[in-house]
Amino acid sequence: MRVADFDYELPPELIAQVPLPARAGSRLLVLEGEAPEDARFPQIESLLRPGDLLVLNDTRVIPARLFGAKESGGRVEVLVERIEASTRVLAMVRASRAPKVGTRLRLADAMTVEVTGREGPFFRLELVDHDDILALLKAHGEVPLPPYIERAPGAEDETRYQTVFAAREGAVAAPTAGLHFDDALLARLREAGVETATVTLHVGAGTFQPVKTEDTESHVMHAEWVEVSEEACAAVAACRARGGRVVAVGTTCVRSLETAAADGELRPFQGETRLFIQPGYRFRVVDRMVTNFHLPQSTLLMLVAAFAGYRRILDAYRHAVEQRYRFFSYGDAMWLAPGRPDDLPPSAGAGAEERNGV
Repeated sequence: MRVADFDYELPPELIAQVPLPARAGSRLLVLEGEAPEDARFPQIESLLRPGDLLVLNDTRVIPARLFGAKESGGRVEVLVERIEASTRVLAMVRASRAPKVGTRLRLADAMTVEVTGREGPFFRLELVDHDDILALLKAHGEVPLPPYIERAPGAEDETRYQTVFAAREGAVAAPTAGLHFDDALLARLREAGVETATVTLHVGAGTFQPVKTEDTESHVMHAEWVEVSEEACAAVAACRARGGRVVAVGTTCVRSLETAAADGELRPFQGETRLFIQPGYRFRVVDRMVTNFHLPQSTLLMLVAAFAGYRRILDAYRHAVEQRYRFFSYGDAMWLAPGRPDDLPPSAGAGAEERNGV
């Protein structure tokens, strides 16, 4: 499929730069039938049914951005992608020239790291003078807001760019569909008979990287760490047994569950995923989906087009633009029901479903 098929026009002023005063104060575009319907996020209570299972990503964003300098004096910006060990990280490094292996960087005037290797666009950095990188990040790091938020992070972002159910540290970007839920809403859903389960996917900085190929089959997904526990699998099985629906909150939950069901049956899973879901993919676990609006030509837009239907999604995005919805991380949300399997991009060609139905 051509990446250009997943483009749409977005006025820059619709990109949300700050969170709304209340987490649940956002709008909700409902795509249950063919035509989109406008709602407010708390109305999700009427869309969920007793017995449904709401699956949440419990990853916690770490303060992953650091500023510093090379030994030569050149300025650098480091964005940690993943903590690999107590003294070792994989990170993006922005500098006038890419640092070579052996280069030392002084970060936040608090720690020294040495470049020990490279993996694609990422650099492997080893602490030289400390033994706890997470503690140093918490003390000296900055909240890594996405590149389309054109302001410096403030104190409010430390709480608002974090879900209320965040528990397991390791993400460098928030699972943003979960940002709309507050404790009161989750309590009301539990009282209404909606069950919850958690999975973990530590969102990496690669989620913001553009697709640089002309066709989707040439794109290589960045790896992200996932855990789907035995308890989560049992919760899905119990939901199926009582006739409920599995409702994934965000693309990260979708990818987690579908990764764990890659061989056709949902089983506990722990490890890396590079699962690339695009139109034609056969979903095995997820029945409904809550998600934010995604960047043009992104793998996340391809995922929601695979779930809800290509033309149906692009029509919904056009409606959202016309109705002045807020886009991306601090923006509004969507409720998605599955679309038709034959709702594919014009460039999909014959056999798309067979190729992508992993």
